[in-house]
Amino acid sequence: MTGHATDQNAIEATRHWVVEVVVGLNLCPFAKREVQRDTIAYQVVHGDSQAALEALLNACQQLDNDSSIETTLLIFPTDFGDFDDYLDLLAMADHMLDYGGYRGIYQLASFHPDYCFAETSPDDPSNYTNRSPYPVLHLIREASIERVLARYPDPDSIPHNNVTLTRERGNQAMQALIDACHPNRAQ
Repeated sequence: MTGHATDQNAIEATRHWVVEVVVGLNLCPFAKREVQRDTIAYQVVHGDSQAALEALLNACQQLDNDSSIETTLLIFPTDFGDFDDYLDLLAMADHMLDYGGYRGIYQLASFHPDYCFAETSPDDPSNYTNRSPYPVLHLIREASIERVLARYPDPDSIPHNNVTLTRERGNQAMQALIDACHPNRAQ
């Protein structure tokens, strides 16, 4: 990660990534509808793990109380830049869903600029299926996922298709897409 972004720049970069990468490459076939409906909440979080977990619980409560929000992305532009630190946060956040009574109600998806799946090398382009401009915890309504998956033909093909796509494009092209998400950054 480079420098400290303003909160608005972090939101703009993340929104651009959702539109151009996630929807543009159809990495998540369900995201386009939510972008079009403007039902994605983007929230910047600063601070340590405690602040992040509090923000996660607050986001769960906001989803509980506001049905116009389908999904929330918690963005960490200045924290958790180290992927191992981020994985620690992700594990704590997953436990927080249990603690808060949200297991089965909400689900977490994880994204990070240096995302690396356990079974891949860091230079495998397939890691770009979960790479983003900043560390992100994505909070998703479980019932919504179940409804969409029930209507989607062959949902098990999504991860395979994403790996194939990112490997075909390669690291350089995928990184260029991520880099293009940052406003006001010299290219």
